[in-house]
Amino acid sequence: MSRTTLLAGTLLASLLAAPLAQASHAWGNYHWARTGNPFTVPLGNNVDSNWLEFFKTAAADWTSSAVLDTQMVAGGTTAKRCRPTSGRVEVCNSAYGNNGWLGLAQIWASGSHIVQGTTKLNDSYFKTASYNTPAWRQLVMCQEVGHNFGLGHQDENFNNENLGSCMDYTRSPDSNQHPNRHDYEQLEAIYSHDDDSTSLAAMPAAMANLELAAPGQWGRLLRSQRGGMVETYVQDFGHGWRVYTHVFWAVARGQRPHD
Repeated sequence: MSRTTLLAGTLLASLLAAPLAQASHAWGNYHWARTGNPFTVPLGNNVDSNWLEFFKTAAADWTSSAVLDTQMVAGGTTAKRCRPTSGRVEVCNSAYGNNGWLGLAQIWASGSHIVQGTTKLNDSYFKTASYNTPAWRQLVMCQEVGHNFGLGHQDENFNNENLGSCMDYTRSPDSNQHPNRHDYEQLEAIYSHDDDSTSLAAMPAAMANLELAAPGQWGRLLRSQRGGMVETYVQDFGHGWRVYTHVFWAVARGQRPHD
């Protein structure tokens, strides 16, 4: 065997063995409208003491991006209802019920512009032995908040090697608790352009304060992957106004409860 052939084979083997990240993992083309970078997204604090340190860590992690800052502010809702507030992301935890989901990220969008968002963490599952660990709490908090900035997943195969990113689905969350370099690079790509303004037309009243915590309220299934374990839904209110829900299902082996 020639030295060239040997080197080529070694390189191929190393590439096949390496964890694979998506070249782009934006959540569609959704982003916050702003006139320059860095910009600040307020994060409303509606979490209890069991979640506060995980929330602080996620907020600090995402502030490490070159294009955005986060600011933890007083919550504008109750944790159980977790209603959105214009111009910010409300972050909440509560016992939302044994409905199959571990975490929800929801964005209210006008065209491609995010105008408000929520992150919901379901204590009905986080109080169980399977999920009541610091690693699971940090991964889900980090991932759901990341979705609210317009990020999707780097990898949706639960059995692949961990990428060291909270935007990577996994069955072993210990090394997937924070953003990695590719997450920050994706944010820079999403926010590489400036918008004309940060102001948008008032939302239709029918969608402004929706809670949307139950599967039947999420609208049409837009995307389903990995046997239904990775799903996105959309409620369309017309004239470019939509609410998108990304679901982090808690049920193992890619099976979820039927609506």
